[in-house]
Amino acid sequence: MHILDILKERGFVAQVTFEEDLYKALDEGPMTFYVGFDPTADSLHVGHYIPIMAMAHMQRAGHRPIALFGGGTAMVGDPSGRTDLRQMMTKETIAMHVAGIQKQLARFLDFGEGKAMMVNNADWLLDLNYIDFLRDVGSQFSVNRMLAADCYKRRLEVGLTFLEFNYMLMQSYDFLCLFKKHGCRLQLGGDDQWSNMLSGSDLIRRKEKEDAFSLTCKLIMTHDGKKMGKTEKGALWLDPNRCSPFDFYQYWRNVGDQDVERFLGLLTFLPMDEVRRLGALEGSEINEAKRVLAFEVTQLIHGTEEATKAQDAAQSLFAGSGASSNVPTFDITADMLAEDGHVSTILVTCGLCSSRGEARKLMQAGAVLVADEKVTDTTTCITVDQIGSDGLLLRKGKKNYCRLILK
Repeated sequence: MHILDILKERGFVAQVTFEEDLYKALDEGPMTFYVGFDPTADSLHVGHYIPIMAMAHMQRAGHRPIALFGGGTAMVGDPSGRTDLRQMMTKETIAMHVAGIQKQLARFLDFGEGKAMMVNNADWLLDLNYIDFLRDVGSQFSVNRMLAADCYKRRLEVGLTFLEFNYMLMQSYDFLCLFKKHGCRLQLGGDDQWSNMLSGSDLIRRKEKEDAFSLTCKLIMTHDGKKMGKTEKGALWLDPNRCSPFDFYQYWRNVGDQDVERFLGLLTFLPMDEVRRLGALEGSEINEAKRVLAFEVTQLIHGTEEATKAQDAAQSLFAGSGASSNVPTFDITADMLAEDGHVSTILVTCGLCSSRGEARKLMQAGAVLVADEKVTDTTTCITVDQIGSDGLLLRKGKKNYCRLILK
């Protein structure tokens, strides 16, 4: 099956330029393509996961990926999807973030000799001559067209800085540089990048009189159009220090029934026949499909061992034993309990709740359990004796757990 048909069948493709020409170009031999990652944090999150999987499918089909790190563009900040100016970062911070992201990408792509490449646009952006850049690249852009782009419309309402206005030119120049240096003809990215990506392929066609293509992937949304990727503790990070393998597993274990088949196609490498079989399960049987989804995705991100631990912990808790050693833990001291041992405070301290007000409301609603017993009295405190040597299990609702360990 053609790689574009594979990506379509699995649910990746949102928009593509010159589709018929791209089909033909991909048939002519291995194509070099790229995805850009601005290192705004030391970890990728679930929003990056879709284009990473698309890269992996493309590489498996014989094409060559370039992971472009935005060491230069991160100094400016992408205004796409933003209502405010991104925080400025130092070169040292950006370099640290790049190192963290590189390790995560290596789980999905083969960076062996002649295989996938890692490139940093700081190599050509940081030493640009501004006048030469404006004459060579800026002359190819219409300000009217730029202001009509989705990535700028929202910011125009609250104020768009000239700093950010340059971002489209810089991303387009990235594509041009990769075309010249590595013969790169295709850019992949999230659908929110469509305007920037169109400008890049158009710049190559204008300047080099050669074919260049853009393909956007669908953003990770629920079946009813709601954006995904947030947990109780914030973004769904791929770094285990930011989001534990157990929490990551639980996130996918608890997706909506209507989303399971789509996510199996997008987020795993399972054959589509198996994806459709699992997606067709109904009633209580759909839980089997959710378990497969959660395990497969967690295995890809964190490895088989961590995925197995997370699965075992979830099954142990579901069975009501709460005995699994793989449940997320929080070290607490006798001094902390003596200072403020209220259940509402500890729920915040260990990360199960975002505020004491939220914790108290949940307690009053009967949604908080301490050692499998509901605690509705907001003045209840936890003691050292309760925790003991085995620890004490806290639960918020049906899906969120933490075991207190006395340190």
